[in-house]
Amino acid sequence: MSKAKYVTGLRPVEQLLIQRETKVLRLYTEYRTPNARLEVVIAKAKQQGIEIQSANRARLQQICGEGRHQGVVAEIRRGKLMDEGDLRSLVEDSLTAEKKLLLLILDNIQDPQNLGACLRTADAAGVDAVIVPRHGAAGLGPAVSKVAAGAAETIPFVPVTNTGKVINWIKEYGVAVIGTSGSAGKTVYDCDLTPSLAIVMGEEYSGLRKHIEKRCDQLVSLPMLGSVSSLNVSVATGIVLYETVRQRNV
Repeated sequence: MSKAKYVTGLRPVEQLLIQRETKVLRLYTEYRTPNARLEVVIAKAKQQGIEIQSANRARLQQICGEGRHQGVVAEIRRGKLMDEGDLRSLVEDSLTAEKKLLLLILDNIQDPQNLGACLRTADAAGVDAVIVPRHGAAGLGPAVSKVAAGAAETIPFVPVTNTGKVINWIKEYGVAVIGTSGSAGKTVYDCDLTPSLAIVMGEEYSGLRKHIEKRCDQLVSLPMLGSVSSLNVSVATGIVLYETVRQRNV
Protein backbone atom coordinates (compact mmCIF):
# COMPACT_ATOMS: atom_id res chain seq x y z
CA MET A 1 0.00 0.00 0.00
CA SER A 2 1.90 3.10 -1.13
CA LYS A 3 0.94 6.32 -2.80
CA ALA A 4 2.36 9.76 -3.41
CA LYS A 5 2.15 12.28 -0.57
CA TYR A 6 3.73 15.60 0.28
CA VAL A 7 6.07 16.57 3.10
CA THR A 8 6.58 20.28 3.78
CA GLY A 9 9.09 22.37 5.70
CA LEU A 10 12.85 22.43 5.98
CA ARG A 11 13.34 20.13 8.99
CA PRO A 12 11.06 17.29 7.77
CA VAL A 13 12.58 17.39 4.26
CA GLU A 14 16.11 17.43 5.70
CA GLN A 15 15.25 14.30 7.70
CA LEU A 16 13.95 12.55 4.57
CA LEU A 17 17.21 13.21 2.76
CA ILE A 18 19.34 12.11 5.74
CA GLN A 19 17.40 8.91 6.52
CA ARG A 20 16.89 7.90 2.88
CA GLU A 21 14.29 5.35 3.97
CA THR A 22 11.48 6.99 1.99
CA LYS A 23 11.41 7.39 -1.78
CA VAL A 24 11.53 11.11 -2.61
CA LEU A 25 10.08 11.56 -6.09
CA ARG A 26 10.86 15.27 -6.47
CA LEU A 27 11.35 18.53 -4.61
CA TYR A 28 9.39 21.70 -5.32
CA THR A 29 11.50 24.66 -4.20
CA GLU A 30 11.09 28.41 -4.16
CA TYR A 31 12.56 30.40 -7.06
CA ARG A 32 15.95 32.00 -6.39
CA THR A 33 15.82 31.48 -2.64
CA PRO A 34 18.18 33.53 -0.44
CA ASN A 35 17.86 30.86 2.28
CA ALA A 36 21.26 29.20 2.76
CA ARG A 37 19.71 26.24 4.59
CA LEU A 38 17.35 25.60 1.68
CA GLU A 39 20.28 25.78 -0.74
CA VAL A 40 21.96 22.98 1.25
CA VAL A 41 18.77 20.88 1.00
CA ILE A 42 18.63 21.45 -2.77
CA ALA A 43 22.30 20.50 -3.17
CA LYS A 44 21.82 17.29 -1.14
CA ALA A 45 18.77 16.36 -3.21
CA LYS A 46 20.73 16.88 -6.44
CA GLN A 47 23.50 14.62 -5.10
CA GLN A 48 20.88 11.91 -4.58
CA GLY A 49 19.56 12.32 -8.12
CA ILE A 50 16.21 13.76 -7.02
CA GLU A 51 14.32 15.90 -9.51
CA ILE A 52 14.09 19.60 -8.54
CA GLN A 53 11.21 21.77 -9.76
CA SER A 54 11.15 25.51 -9.10
CA ALA A 55 7.84 26.98 -8.01
CA ASN A 56 6.55 30.31 -6.76
CA ARG A 57 5.19 30.68 -3.23
CA ALA A 58 1.57 30.49 -4.41
CA ARG A 59 2.22 27.12 -6.06
CA LEU A 60 4.02 25.79 -2.98
CA GLN A 61 1.12 26.88 -0.77
CA GLN A 62 -1.34 25.21 -3.14
CA ILE A 63 0.55 21.92 -2.81
CA CYS A 64 0.90 21.96 0.97
CA GLY A 65 -2.57 23.34 1.78
CA GLU A 66 -2.69 24.82 5.28
CA GLY A 67 0.87 23.85 6.19
CA ARG A 68 3.95 26.14 6.23
CA HIS A 69 6.27 25.11 3.42
CA GLN A 70 9.34 27.30 4.25
CA GLY A 71 10.22 27.27 0.56
CA VAL A 72 10.30 23.50 0.00
CA VAL A 73 7.84 20.65 -0.56
CA ALA A 74 8.89 17.04 -1.13
CA GLU A 75 6.70 14.66 -3.09
CA ILE A 76 7.25 11.18 -1.69
CA ARG A 77 6.05 7.64 -2.05
CA ARG A 78 5.22 6.33 1.39
CA GLY A 79 6.69 2.88 1.95
CA LYS A 80 5.53 2.50 5.55
CA LEU A 81 1.78 2.84 4.99
CA MET A 82 0.35 -0.61 5.80
CA ASP A 83 -2.99 -2.38 5.68
CA GLU A 84 -4.42 -4.83 8.18
CA GLY A 85 -2.92 -7.81 6.39
CA ASP A 86 0.54 -6.23 6.61
CA LEU A 87 -0.02 -5.62 10.31
CA ARG A 88 -0.95 -9.25 10.92
CA SER A 89 2.23 -10.35 9.13
CA LEU A 90 4.30 -7.96 11.24
CA VAL A 91 2.78 -9.35 14.45
CA GLU A 92 3.29 -12.96 13.39
CA ASP A 93 6.88 -12.40 12.23
CA SER A 94 7.81 -10.56 15.43
CA LEU A 95 6.34 -13.19 17.72
CA THR A 96 7.90 -16.02 15.70
CA ALA A 97 11.27 -14.30 16.14
CA GLU A 98 10.51 -13.97 19.89
CA LYS A 99 10.70 -10.19 19.61
CA LYS A 100 8.75 -8.17 22.16
CA LEU A 101 6.15 -6.19 20.25
CA LEU A 102 5.22 -2.62 21.04
CA LEU A 103 2.16 -1.35 19.18
CA LEU A 104 0.49 2.05 19.62
CA ILE A 105 -3.25 2.33 18.94
CA LEU A 106 -4.57 5.90 18.70
CA ASP A 107 -8.34 5.87 19.12
CA ASN A 108 -9.87 8.78 17.20
CA ILE A 109 -7.13 11.40 17.55
CA GLN A 110 -8.54 14.47 15.79
CA ASP A 111 -5.73 17.03 15.78
CA PRO A 112 -2.99 16.55 13.13
CA GLN A 113 -0.52 18.28 15.46
CA ASN A 114 -1.20 15.69 18.16
CA LEU A 115 -0.94 12.83 15.68
CA GLY A 116 2.39 14.14 14.40
CA ALA A 117 3.75 14.50 17.93
CA CYS A 118 2.59 10.95 18.80
CA LEU A 119 4.33 9.56 15.70
CA ARG A 120 7.56 11.34 16.55
CA THR A 121 7.57 9.96 20.10
CA ALA A 122 6.53 6.49 18.90
CA ASP A 123 9.46 6.39 16.50
CA ALA A 124 11.88 7.49 19.22
CA ALA A 125 10.52 4.87 21.65
CA GLY A 126 10.88 2.01 19.17
CA VAL A 127 7.18 1.38 18.48
CA ASP A 128 6.71 -1.31 15.82
CA ALA A 129 3.54 0.16 14.27
CA VAL A 130 0.94 2.87 14.91
CA ILE A 131 -2.70 1.86 14.35
CA VAL A 132 -5.46 4.42 13.75
CA PRO A 133 -9.10 4.37 12.60
CA ARG A 134 -9.42 4.86 8.85
CA HIS A 135 -12.44 7.15 9.26
CA GLY A 136 -13.31 9.91 11.71
CA ALA A 137 -9.76 10.65 12.84
CA ALA A 138 -6.71 12.58 11.68
CA GLY A 139 -4.73 10.92 8.89
CA LEU A 140 -1.29 11.46 7.39
CA GLY A 141 -0.84 14.82 5.71
CA PRO A 142 1.60 17.73 5.46
CA ALA A 143 0.77 19.09 8.93
CA VAL A 144 1.32 15.68 10.52
CA SER A 145 4.58 15.10 8.64
CA LYS A 146 5.97 18.48 9.67
CA VAL A 147 5.34 17.93 13.39
CA ALA A 148 6.57 14.33 13.16
CA ALA A 149 9.90 15.58 11.71
CA GLY A 150 10.50 12.52 9.55
CA ALA A 151 8.82 9.88 11.74
CA ALA A 152 5.64 9.86 9.62
CA GLU A 153 7.70 8.47 6.75
CA THR A 154 9.61 5.82 8.71
CA ILE A 155 7.28 4.28 11.29
CA PRO A 156 4.72 1.73 10.01
CA PHE A 157 1.31 3.47 9.94
CA VAL A 158 -1.81 1.32 9.77
CA PRO A 159 -5.29 2.83 9.12
CA VAL A 160 -7.94 0.18 9.90
CA THR A 161 -11.68 0.03 9.30
CA ASN A 162 -12.63 -1.47 12.68
CA THR A 163 -10.28 -0.77 15.59
CA GLY A 164 -12.21 -3.05 17.98
CA LYS A 165 -11.85 -6.09 15.72
CA VAL A 166 -8.13 -5.42 15.30
CA ILE A 167 -7.71 -5.30 19.08
CA ASN A 168 -9.56 -8.62 19.34
CA TRP A 169 -7.27 -10.48 16.95
CA ILE A 170 -4.14 -8.84 18.41
CA LYS A 171 -5.16 -10.31 21.79
CA GLU A 172 -5.57 -13.76 20.18
CA TYR A 173 -1.82 -13.71 19.52
CA GLY A 174 -1.19 -13.25 23.24
CA VAL A 175 -0.35 -9.56 22.98
CA ALA A 176 -1.53 -7.63 26.08
CA VAL A 177 -3.71 -4.58 25.40
CA ILE A 178 -3.29 -1.71 27.86
CA GLY A 179 -5.74 1.20 27.69
CA THR A 180 -5.43 4.59 29.36
CA SER A 181 -8.20 6.16 31.43
CA GLY A 182 -8.27 8.95 33.98
CA SER A 183 -10.60 6.88 36.15
CA ALA A 184 -8.42 3.75 36.27
CA GLY A 185 -7.40 2.70 39.78
CA LYS A 186 -3.95 1.45 38.76
CA THR A 187 -1.30 3.86 37.44
CA VAL A 188 1.02 3.11 34.54
CA TYR A 189 3.86 2.76 37.08
CA ASP A 190 2.03 -0.14 38.76
CA CYS A 191 1.64 -2.07 35.48
CA ASP A 192 4.02 -4.63 33.97
CA LEU A 193 4.84 -3.27 30.50
CA THR A 194 7.60 -5.72 29.66
CA PRO A 195 5.61 -8.36 27.64
CA SER A 196 4.54 -7.83 24.03
CA LEU A 197 1.78 -5.25 24.21
CA ALA A 198 -0.41 -2.72 22.49
CA ILE A 199 -0.95 0.63 24.20
CA VAL A 200 -4.27 2.34 23.45
CA MET A 201 -4.58 6.13 23.78
CA GLY A 202 -7.92 7.91 23.56
CA GLU A 203 -9.31 10.96 21.80
CA GLU A 204 -8.16 14.38 23.02
CA TYR A 205 -11.25 15.38 24.99
CA SER A 206 -13.36 12.29 25.65
CA GLY A 207 -10.70 9.58 25.97
CA LEU A 208 -11.25 5.99 24.87
CA ARG A 209 -14.58 5.06 23.34
CA LYS A 210 -16.49 2.70 25.62
CA HIS A 211 -16.43 -0.28 23.25
CA ILE A 212 -12.65 0.13 22.87
CA GLU A 213 -12.16 0.48 26.62
CA LYS A 214 -14.06 -2.79 27.22
CA ARG A 215 -11.70 -4.68 24.91
CA CYS A 216 -8.57 -3.69 26.85
CA ASP A 217 -7.01 -6.26 29.19
CA GLN A 218 -6.49 -3.54 31.76
CA LEU A 219 -6.73 0.22 32.14
CA VAL A 220 -4.10 2.48 33.65
CA SER A 221 -3.96 6.15 34.58
CA LEU A 222 -1.27 8.77 34.99
CA PRO A 223 -0.83 10.30 38.46
CA MET A 224 -2.21 13.86 38.43
CA LEU A 225 -0.76 15.68 41.45
CA GLY A 226 -1.54 19.27 40.51
CA SER A 227 -4.61 21.32 39.65
CA VAL A 228 -5.08 20.10 36.06
CA SER A 229 -7.19 16.99 35.50
CA SER A 230 -5.61 15.67 32.30
CA LEU A 231 -2.65 15.96 29.92
CA ASN A 232 -2.43 16.53 26.20
CA VAL A 233 -2.68 13.14 24.45
CA SER A 234 0.75 13.44 22.85
CA VAL A 235 2.34 14.22 26.24
CA ALA A 236 0.50 11.31 27.86
CA THR A 237 1.56 9.02 25.02
CA GLY A 238 5.19 9.96 25.57
CA ILE A 239 4.99 9.22 29.30
CA VAL A 240 3.44 5.78 28.78
CA LEU A 241 5.81 4.81 25.96
CA TYR A 242 8.90 5.84 27.87
CA GLU A 243 7.78 4.05 31.01
CA THR A 244 7.59 0.98 28.75
CA VAL A 245 11.12 1.66 27.47
CA ARG A 246 12.36 2.13 31.05
CA GLN A 247 10.86 -1.15 32.26
CA ARG A 248 12.21 -3.07 29.31
CA ASN A 249 15.73 -1.74 29.81
CA VAL A 250 16.09 -2.08 33.59
